[in-house]
Amino acid sequence: MGSLDGRVVLVTGAGRGIGREEALFFAAEGARVVVNDPGVAIDGSGGDTGVAASVVAEIVARGGQAVANTDSVADWDGARAMVDTALDAFGDLHVVVNNAAIERNRGLADLSERDFDDVLAVKLKGTFAVTRWAARHWRDRHREGVRADRAVITTSSGSGLLNPLPTQASYAAGNAGVAALTTVAALELGRYGVRVNCLSPSMARTRLTVGVPGMERRPAAGFDPLDPAACAPVAAYLASAECPLTGQVLSVRGGSVVLNHGWSRGPGVHKDGLWEVGELAEKLKEVAVEDPFDRLAEALGGALGTMGRARLQEMIDTLLDQGTPPEPDGARP
Repeated sequence: MGSLDGRVVLVTGAGRGIGREEALFFAAEGARVVVNDPGVAIDGSGGDTGVAASVVAEIVARGGQAVANTDSVADWDGARAMVDTALDAFGDLHVVVNNAAIERNRGLADLSERDFDDVLAVKLKGTFAVTRWAARHWRDRHREGVRADRAVITTSSGSGLLNPLPTQASYAAGNAGVAALTTVAALELGRYGVRVNCLSPSMARTRLTVGVPGMERRPAAGFDPLDPAACAPVAAYLASAECPLTGQVLSVRGGSVVLNHGWSRGPGVHKDGLWEVGELAEKLKEVAVEDPFDRLAEALGGALGTMGRARLQEMIDTLLDQGTPPEPDGARP
């Protein structure tokens, strides 16, 4: 008996990396899986229908059940089609795992409008679109009297929640938006028996982290904390009918799973009336302020070793210098 026996699961971006590991793990736990992936490059270009098909073949070879879908989550009708694929193939849908993402890493001054829009179209709009079409189906079934545990798992990242990285303005913004969307969806969809949680992987070895210092390291033996497979059992727990969690954001790094508290209130100052600028400036000097450089250095230090501010600034400058030349004002390449 697997933890997901009888569950029908749709995993977006399931052709490679974390999504692939989730699809394989879910199938091994007894789920019937829709493997969605249009087979695009990291930046969203191109396409290869064989990417999703190869994961399906691997699941079937292991005795599992799966079908492929190659629609784009950024396409409104495509998002609906992948939900329909689950219903047509397996008669129901219990779990959606929103994993699809692309990256176009450039400094803010070099980032084009199209780059920004395309990244958010996949990461943020795609998460909304697939969840929305699934929610429509679940709402209708609930109104018909069908009661079943349903679950949505969104995917965010440390780059967006804990340590937004230079050159990732669009990617970080999309991931932060996904976490906020998760909370709203959890509050709204609970009435239909739908739980919504967010998985936030950090320092996983995927196509999106190729070239990041330290990511190529592999242990000679034993557990590999950078293996993207580390996320799969956490996602499976969130997908299981016995999981009570909803509205939560779980960070995963190797074998560590941490429940985040989001934008919690910190220290501040108060006055019964309007502040004067100089008065506020003096009062805020007494309040501890977190430096984003220090926060990033601490976050990277756990995986990449101790890094002082000067070294961190050097790394940021290198990343920015690797960006493409800025486009002419008004251009939308």
